[in-house]
Amino acid sequence: MSKASPFTNFLHAVRTATGTFPDIRKGKNKHYTVRDAALGAFAVFFTQSPSFLAYQRDMTAHKGQSNAHTLFGLTAIPCDNQIRTLLNPVPPALLDPVFDHGLNTLVQTQQLAAFRSWQKRLLVVLDGTQYFSSQHISCPQCSRQTHRNGTLTYSHRMLTPVIVAPHQNKVIPLPPEFIVPQDGHAKQDCENAAAKRWLHKYAAAYRAHTITILGDDLYATQPICEVLIEERLPFILVCKPDSHPTLYAELAQRTLGKNLHQVSHAVYSASGVTHATYRYASQLPLRASADTLSVNWCELTLTDAAGTPLYHNAFMTQAPLTAKTVAPIVQAGRTRWKVENENNNTLKTQGYHLEHNFGHGTQHLAALLATFNLLAFLFHTLLDLLDTQYHHLRRTLVSRKTFFDDLRALTRYLCFTSWPHLLTFMLQGLHGHHPLNSS
Repeated sequence: MSKASPFTNFLHAVRTATGTFPDIRKGKNKHYTVRDAALGAFAVFFTQSPSFLAYQRDMTAHKGQSNAHTLFGLTAIPCDNQIRTLLNPVPPALLDPVFDHGLNTLVQTQQLAAFRSWQKRLLVVLDGTQYFSSQHISCPQCSRQTHRNGTLTYSHRMLTPVIVAPHQNKVIPLPPEFIVPQDGHAKQDCENAAAKRWLHKYAAAYRAHTITILGDDLYATQPICEVLIEERLPFILVCKPDSHPTLYAELAQRTLGKNLHQVSHAVYSASGVTHATYRYASQLPLRASADTLSVNWCELTLTDAAGTPLYHNAFMTQAPLTAKTVAPIVQAGRTRWKVENENNNTLKTQGYHLEHNFGHGTQHLAALLATFNLLAFLFHTLLDLLDTQYHHLRRTLVSRKTFFDDLRALTRYLCFTSWPHLLTFMLQGLHGHHPLNSS
C-alpha cells in the first residue's frame, strides 16, 4: 500500500474508476470531461454541500484556482446540468472498484480485524432502502406502485449491504444493487430478486473474507436460502411465526429437554439485572413441500427482574446450535439492526440527504449519484479510522453538522493546497494558532 495519505489513496481510486466512465458525445465540443463531471459530483457529496461547485467556480474566477482543483483534482468545473447530462449513461457498477479499494485498505491497515465477531467472521447485512419517491417525477428506471384510487407512486430503491459488528458504532458500505426494471422481465423488480443478483455477483469475492449473511424475515425464504447455500455463505436470518407456519407448527411438537432446548442466564449492568432465555432446535422444515430445506432455529427473550418482557426475536441458520453457540449466534443475528441505525438513518438524516432528488435522468443518473453518496459515506468512515487529523477533528467537533458546516464555510472562502493543509488549518484554529491566511 502506498504511503500517501488515506485521502489521496481513496481519491486516486475514485479518479481511476471514473476514468473508465463512457463518453457518448460524438462532437468535438468536449471542454468538460466525464471524469470532471464525476469528480465534481463526488465532491458535492463528500463536502455535503450542494453549492460546492458554484462556490469553487467563483473562487476560480477570482483566484485562478479552487478547492475543486486542489482537493479533488478537477481540471475544469462543469455546471450541475452538464454533470447530469454527462453522467446519465454511466452504470453505477463501474464504481465497484472503489468499494473494493476501501475494503482492501481496511485489510492492509489491519482495521478490518476490529469488525470481526462471531467465529472471527464478518457480518454482512442485506437490506433494502428507498432513496426517491414521487407521484409526479419519474424515469424509465423507476418502480411503480398503483394505488386503489388509481394514482401512481414512482420510487427508486436499492439494496445497501454493509459490514456490521456488535461492538462497532461504524458500518462499512459495500456495493449496492439497484431495484430497477429488468430487461426481459414483465414483473416489477423486488428486493429479493436484487438480493439474489447481489449474492451471485459478489459472493465469490466476499467469501474470501469469511462472511456470514444477516437479514430480516423478508430474506428467510427457501429461494434466498438456496442461493446462500449454493454460494457457500453461512446465514442468520430473522424468522417470524407468521411467515413460517410450517416451521412453527413443527416447533410446537417439540419437547423441551428432548428435541427443544433452553438455556438461561442473568445479564448484569448499571441499569440492573436482565434475564436472557434462549430456546433452540435443529432440523426444522422451512416450508411445506417435499423439497423443503431444513434449518436450525433459535430465539431470545429478555426480561427485567420483575419478569416484564423487554425483547423477543427468533432466527434461523444452518450453523450448529448448542448451549455454548446459541448466545453468540443470536448476538450476531441481532446486529442486523445496525444497517438501519448506523447506515440508512445516517444516510437519510445526517447530512447525506439520501432521499433528495439530486438528479433523475433517463438512464443511470439517480443510481449513480446514490452510489457516489454511499462512497462519500465510506470515505468519511475510512478517514475516521485511518486519518489521525480527521479523527481528532471529528472527536473535537462532536457534532457531525458542526464539522461539515465548518468544512463548507472554509472551502467557500479559502483555497487549500491539499487535504492535510485543510485539516491542519482547522486544528490550529481550534487550538488558537490560526495562520493569517490559508497559504
